[in-house]
Amino acid sequence: MAWLLQNPMLFAMNAILDLLIFLLIYALAGALLPAVALTMLLLCTMSLISYFKLKLIGEPFFPWDIFLNKESIDIVPLVANRSNLLPIGVIFGMFVVLVVLSFRLPRLGLRLKTRAIVGLLAIYAVYAFGVNAPWASRVMDRMGANEIVWNQSENYGNNGISLAFMMNVKNAIVQKPAGYDESMMEGIAGKLKGQANIQTASANLDPFNGVQPNVIFIMSEAFWDPTLLPNVTFSEDPLPTVHRLQQESTSGYLLSPQFGGGTSNVEYEVLTGHSMSFLPAGSVPYQQYLSKVTPSLAGYFQEKGYKSMAIHSYEGWFWNRENVYKEMGFESFKSKEQFSNPQYKGAFISDDEVANSIIEQVDNTDIPMFIYGVTMQNHGPYDDNRYESNPIQIEGDLTVEARNTLETYTQGIQDADASLQKLMDHFAETEEPTVIVFYGDHLPMLGYDYDVYTQTGFIQTAKSGQWSLDELKQMHSVPFVTWSNVDLPQEQLPVLSNSFLGAYMLKQMGMELPETLAYNEELSRKMPAMLRNLVVDADLNLTTAVPDALAADVEQYRQLQYDSLFGKQYLAKYMDSKYLQPTVAANYNQEFTEFGSSADNVEEDLAESVKAGKEISQ
Repeated sequence: MAWLLQNPMLFAMNAILDLLIFLLIYALAGALLPAVALTMLLLCTMSLISYFKLKLIGEPFFPWDIFLNKESIDIVPLVANRSNLLPIGVIFGMFVVLVVLSFRLPRLGLRLKTRAIVGLLAIYAVYAFGVNAPWASRVMDRMGANEIVWNQSENYGNNGISLAFMMNVKNAIVQKPAGYDESMMEGIAGKLKGQANIQTASANLDPFNGVQPNVIFIMSEAFWDPTLLPNVTFSEDPLPTVHRLQQESTSGYLLSPQFGGGTSNVEYEVLTGHSMSFLPAGSVPYQQYLSKVTPSLAGYFQEKGYKSMAIHSYEGWFWNRENVYKEMGFESFKSKEQFSNPQYKGAFISDDEVANSIIEQVDNTDIPMFIYGVTMQNHGPYDDNRYESNPIQIEGDLTVEARNTLETYTQGIQDADASLQKLMDHFAETEEPTVIVFYGDHLPMLGYDYDVYTQTGFIQTAKSGQWSLDELKQMHSVPFVTWSNVDLPQEQLPVLSNSFLGAYMLKQMGMELPETLAYNEELSRKMPAMLRNLVVDADLNLTTAVPDALAADVEQYRQLQYDSLFGKQYLAKYMDSKYLQPTVAANYNQEFTEFGSSADNVEEDLAESVKAGKEISQ
């Protein structure tokens, strides 16, 4: 109500957009009450989704969220509690009442000709506002609309959900960068060729004496260091392995583009070297953009004679991984369906099982392996008391609910830490050179409205739009550590973007960098990290936008990403690079075909479980 009274013109603009949606549905339904019912259900559902998303991960409902399909099921356990069921029940109750009344009250329909005219006018108006047509833009400007692309929670809060949602429709299409064409990319190719000839010193050291090492990346679900929280104490160190490696090996912090969810976007950055900063806020490349063969670390290692395998202890269809991993050049993808009688911790396969699977695959493969492992055990929410007990006790000025949430989460990261130690112990005994890179994808969602973070004083407000740049940085900084049974250069990195991690590790291992990754490595020395609304320069200065001194370098980075993802791949035309001309593995997932498709297995497992009278834990 406060927003309505302070912003009557913006309220009117939202009402106009809602009216257009109603007129479109009225034209399609042909009767008044059914149209009212459907419009009410649509708009209220949209509002609830945005409300829950903001509560959980600080992001509102975007147009492209419509395409998440089965991934939406993942949020159901997070909102299916008694307090949330009341508003959901009220909305559906009102919908049912309106539908029933539509059979008893006058139809109040429109003539077919009128329906056609109203429907076409509504479609035209909605389209105009969606693509920001000149006349529609003038209307929104006069109504006081002010799009805040870099902070979508503030964008929705200031402009209203219907208007902000409509503003984002145009952002679903990634605009071509200014100046992008073949001649520009030819010029960039020339620059990159020169850089490629200047290999870093470490690329000639060959610490592995001509032997190709196993390279294992482990992205641990919601892995973070809770001992960073102020004003709380732990009965024992939950991360002894990680804390030791932070002192003994190359380690630091990665600046994640996500908070609380969106794991696949972190994968996208690490595997491709691309940045989410150049894509619409809230977008999901795995779902929206990756539909063709794409250069990645998987293809790089595959071309070097490795076997590239992805291992994830969840459904293979989730985030479209089955298809995306194929396009990225992986030879195999072992998902939940291919784990044989795995141990569960809570609702998910344990991190220990993922470690066992990595060990099994490396030990049973004659050639060196690149493994990209993604765990699932410590997925939120953490108020489910999933473990019989939480050995690590936490003291601090917390509510009972917040303490239980934090203790459950802490038990999960202790198990993740133990699984890392298990891998280190195993490969320390083998003669195969092995490198492990271990990191989290994002900070955990510890209660609604950043509850644990605000109660402990880690951040001063639950409103992300009011965070300082330091708070924004720390809410997106996850630890990463490395380990190897071969001596490698050691370095402590205060911050590094996920998109630069692949290039950085290739350099640390003395491997040749493909041209685009060599550019990533060079850029990371000038600008170690970047989010959509946060830039960290070489002196660790924080700014909301790219400084003028770095603008040209970042623009070239954008051009390279656009050319690869959306453009004509001009760069590959002017560079003799196998990395830029990737192929799909001819035998993709052949070793797991005996298991059938993921969907088939899910149906078979469900049928067998129901037949046996077993309880299925979603």
